Amino acid sequence: MHTDDFDFQLPPELIAQAPLASRDASRLLHVRRPGGQVQHRLFRELPSLLREGDLLVFNDSRVIPARLIGKKKGTGGRAELLLVRPATDVETETALKANAAGTVWTCLGQSSKGFRPGMELEFDAGLAATVIAAPGGGEYQVKFTSPLATLEEAIARAGKLPLPPYITRDVELADADRYQTIYARKVGSVAAPTAGLHFTPETFAELEKRGVQRTFVSLEVGPGTFMPVREGPLADHRMHEERATISVETARLIATAKQEKRRVIAVGTTVVRTLESGKSGSFATSIFITPGFQFQVVDALVTNFHLPKSTLVMLVSAFLGRENTLAAYAEAIREKYRFFSYGDAMFIE
Repeated sequence: MHTDDFDFQLPPELIAQAPLASRDASRLLHVRRPGGQVQHRLFRELPSLLREGDLLVFNDSRVIPARLIGKKKGTGGRAELLLVRPATDVETETALKANAAGTVWTCLGQSSKGFRPGMELEFDAGLAATVIAAPGGGEYQVKFTSPLATLEEAIARAGKLPLPPYITRDVELADADRYQTIYARKVGSVAAPTAGLHFTPETFAELEKRGVQRTFVSLEVGPGTFMPVREGPLADHRMHEERATISVETARLIATAKQEKRRVIAVGTTVVRTLESGKSGSFATSIFITPGFQFQVVDALVTNFHLPKSTLVMLVSAFLGRENTLAAYAEAIREKYRFFSYGDAMFIE
């Protein structure tokens, strides 16, 4: 298959630039497998579509203020970094809670003339960085220094929430809350697991009343989630790597649900990638799910609407079928659903 097989025309005005006033006021396109039949609902109706004993699995990763805007020391030229992950084999949360100088970081960088090894950068709150290496592709390895005790404290003062590139407005105060799920806990992502943004305390209460179980995994969502797939055969695409964690308790709940033939429902593509990696504990995954993939764990999926030609729309196509997926997207476009991170949702069962 080729990237063009997953293309569709999206009117720019359907790209949601801000969240709705209420999280659960989003629309929900209910899609049934294998035929792709659709119904139009509101997200707050989701609990009524679930069954007693269903197990919902969420990604509890928390977005960090990973976007740093400053200047080059000496010249004063504009410099921008996006923290991606520690360059060493350490969890992002651990590295953030350490002294800023303790870890070399892989970052994406932007400036008018790029960065060279040895170049020094200055940001707010006394945070500074030295470029250690420039491996290419816009990536840099950087070492930070800060007068504050931890890098987490430093970026809390100097950094901004990294809204996706298709949100063209500036970050607003409300984004600090609305671009996090209500259950976000483990710091380390540079993008939100957006399928979870629709859930509210009231949704959770209704799920409990209906006997629906829930559990959590963690996957540090990286900027690769927004990167386009190179033109050509899908087999040529190199998937970005992300760190994930499945606890012993979560693994037990999933195994019991599968044994008892109860549904495991992934809330978001990040959860699908985590559960279908075939691993447990803390691990790195670069799994690339495309049509033909044999799902072993996930029985149903809650997800947002994704970018054309993206790895995410390919994953949905693997679950629902490419033709059904493109038909569902076409229906959503006709009905003027809101797309991408702050947009509406699908429930595929």
